Parts: sequence; structure tokens; C-alpha cells
Amino acid sequence: MMEHNMQRRHFIRLTGGGVVLVATAGLAACDAGLPAEALQAWHPPTEGSDVRHWLLAHAILAPHSHNLQSWRVDLSVPDQITLFIDLDRLLPETDPFSRQMMMSQGTFLELLDIAARQKGLRAETELFPQGAFGPKTLDGRPTARVRLVPDPSIQSDPLFAQVFLRRTNREAYESRAPQTSALDAIEASVAGHPIRVGFVGGDQVERLQQHRAIAMDAWRIEMETPRTILESYKVLRIGPKEIAQHRDGIAINDPMLRLIDALGLFDRTTAPAPDSMAVTSQIKDFNAKLATTPAFFHMVTEGNDRVAQVNAGRAYARAQLAATAQGLSMQPLQQALQEYPEQAEPYARIHRLLEAPSPRFTVQMWARLGYAPAVGPAPRRGVKAHIIAPQA
Repeated sequence: MMEHNMQRRHFIRLTGGGVVLVATAGLAACDAGLPAEALQAWHPPTEGSDVRHWLLAHAILAPHSHNLQSWRVDLSVPDQITLFIDLDRLLPETDPFSRQMMMSQGTFLELLDIAARQKGLRAETELFPQGAFGPKTLDGRPTARVRLVPDPSIQSDPLFAQVFLRRTNREAYESRAPQTSALDAIEASVAGHPIRVGFVGGDQVERLQQHRAIAMDAWRIEMETPRTILESYKVLRIGPKEIAQHRDGIAINDPMLRLIDALGLFDRTTAPAPDSMAVTSQIKDFNAKLATTPAFFHMVTEGNDRVAQVNAGRAYARAQLAATAQGLSMQPLQQALQEYPEQAEPYARIHRLLEAPSPRFTVQMWARLGYAPAVGPAPRRGVKAHIIAPQA
């Protein structure tokens, strides 16, 4: 799902007088050279007069599709946070019904809840206080209303310690399988949520290959479909100036790409041809990572209404924090779960493989899982960018 960022070792190269984009397979982990101001939010916040700002400083570190950070909060009522989705920060091509966006609202709410517990506050969360969105479109009504209530009996959540350490890691994973105790910890972290979780690993060789094959096919489709690859291009942030200005989206700071972009040789408004190096190199690189992925993680809900989607996001936030605590990395594989027409076959295949026949069941999350080298955090816009200004 979430925080798509380009790998720094993939770059534009000049060949035969032309420009070939050898790009971003997996649209992966953040470049290590990102400007400091884009990463300022990853430093623990200081105390202030309004505890809600401290809570929000943790919530905005939640994973989000394409790292769009489509969270808006109203703080006009004391001791309350009302969450809205930013309708200008959606993914209409790859997420046409905004299922992933609703999950990203859920990841925010879960980190908010975890942070509130750390302050002895109970976050009484009411989803869709003015009614839930329909199944296909969103509107300006709030996603949630959170009332903060002091509660001496509230217990801190052990996952709080992982909030500033969590990363979405799209690098190559080690071949060794995750330990059983680690998988148990991930599953235990979502106990009580109305979801079914599961894992597949090296002890299920045929099934593991089926997971890899579906993921490869779905990634190829997204790369070869012009409007879906252009959706990623629209949120590319190339070089320190753009990264610092936007502090969201797909950030890359590779010197070669910066040079080519500065020369006007990288057209972000035109999709590369399916047989171009720009596409085939991405597919080849990502396939290599999938071929060595040691395990996959999935979450299934019964039904797919907006409440189920938000709650699935909350559960995923917990699962990823629990994985972080176990030294494991996760990378969402949302392509096969997306509802645009070209993905219909992979969508059906992954639902069959996970014994989740649609429409009764929905695979809300499917992710690579394994041990991987450390990566840096993704840019964040900061708390102030998410607060709705009071009316004059």
C-alpha cells in the first residue's frame, strides 16, 4: 500500500543519444540523501500546551498509499480530533474506490490511539459520525471523531516503541525465513480485530511460488498500463527542492535523475511504452526481489464496507509495528488487490489462493515479509500541514 519511494541505485541513463529511464523497480525505499527538513517529523516531538499536537506528531508517521498523507484534522473542539480525508490527495486510477485510502485513514487512527495511551488518554473513536461513504466515492464528511478522555487505568501499548522505527522496506530481502515466534507476535498484535491473517513461507514451496507469480503479473500490469504508471509519475518528487517543498509522494534524490530532469529530458506527463527499458527494467528488478522473497503476509475481512476498510488499516499498522519489533520488514503488494479493470485476473487469483471468495471476503492487505537491510524514513509534511485552519 504504502509510502512508494524510488530506489537511489536505479537511475536515468543516456544511450545512443536518447534517454532511457532505468527506473524505480518497486518504487522503493527512500533515498538516503533526502533533505533534513523533509525528515524532521521523524524526530520525537517536544511537549507543548496542547497534547493533541504531540499525538498528531506520531499519527502522521503512519504508512499511507503513495505516501500522499491525505489526513486533515479539525481541532476546533477542545479534547477532540476530527479526522477528514483530503479529497485532493486520492489515487483515482490505481485505487478507484478509495479502499486503500480508507485503510490509510485507519493507520493514522491506530497510531493516534497508541500515542494517546502513552499519555494516559483513552481515544474514544467514532467512525463516520455523519454517516459512512458509499462504496465507490468519498465526500467531505469526517472519517472519524476522536474524543480524548483521561483514564488512569489506561495501559501503554508496547508497540509505541516502534513508531519512529517503522519503515516500508522495498529492498531485496534475505532468503532466511522469518522465525515462527515472530509470526506469532505479528498475529497476536491484531488479536481482537475482525480480520483473518495468514502467512506463507518456505515450508509451502508450491504455494510460495503461486504468491510470487501473482505478484509479478500484477506488477507488470500496473507498469504497462499508461494511466496507472502516470499516476505515480504525478507524485514524483525529484531533487532536494521538490522533496523539501512537497515532503510527500515518491521521493528520489539521485544525482543522475536530477540532472536529466533539470535538462528537461524526463517527461513526467508521458507514459513509457510497455516494451521500453523504462518498463522492462522495473519489471525485471522487481521480479528478482519477488523471486527471493521468503514469506508473504495477508489480511482478509468479511465484507468490504468503509468500516471494514478503516479497521483493516488499523490492524495493518499494528502488524507492521509488531514486525518491526521482531526485526522484520514488510512491503505491501497492493497491485493485485486493486479494483481497476486490468487487474481483474490477478485480483481473482489472489482471492482464490487465499480462500477468500469475492464479494463475501476481501483481501485488504498482502505484503512481502522478511529480513532486510535498514532503510531510511519517508518524507512527512509535519503536523501543521494537516490541521484545518479555523474559520475567520
